[in-house]
Order: sequence, then structure tokens, then C-alpha cells
Amino acid sequence: MKCVISVLGKDRSGIVAAVSGVLADKGANIDDIRQTILDDKIFSMTMLVSLDVEKADFNIVQEALGAVGEEIGMQIVIQREDVFNYMYNV
Repeated sequence: MKCVISVLGKDRSGIVAAVSGVLADKGANIDDIRQTILDDKIFSMTMLVSLDVEKADFNIVQEALGAVGEEIGMQIVIQREDVFNYMYNV
């Protein structure tokens, strides 16, 4: 299952490591990743990932990302790629 993950918050070290660590732990693969730091303080990252639903389904990964988001003080949103595409098609 393909998913889009968005991460937003105050920049600090360890963000990519924390998020990618959760994904690795749940058997997900990062297919594409883009990140930027806005105005030297706001971190923004978008990832396209493939979930191995036999290892961890969408809800399990969503819960784990929510927990790490709280832990590191970031907003992390995961959406199924088909839902993401539907929302943004005009």
C-alpha cells in the first residue's frame, strides 16, 4: 500500500531518524522523500512510502507515527495515496 506522509514543526536534529526509524520498524519502505527548512526554523518533509500490510497495516503505522510525533513535537499526518490523489484532483 502506498502512502503519503507529511511532517511539520520546529526544526531540530533527529526528525528524519525518528520518522524513518518507525517506518523501518514497521516494515515500510521510503520510496521518495523531500524536505526543506523554511526561514531557518520550520521543518517540512513529505514522504512517499510503501507499507508492508502483512507486517503492519495502515492503522498500526498511523498510531506509531502519531506517538513519535508527540514525542518529538512534530505534526505527522499519513494518508493513503489513493485518498491523497482523490482529495487533490480537480
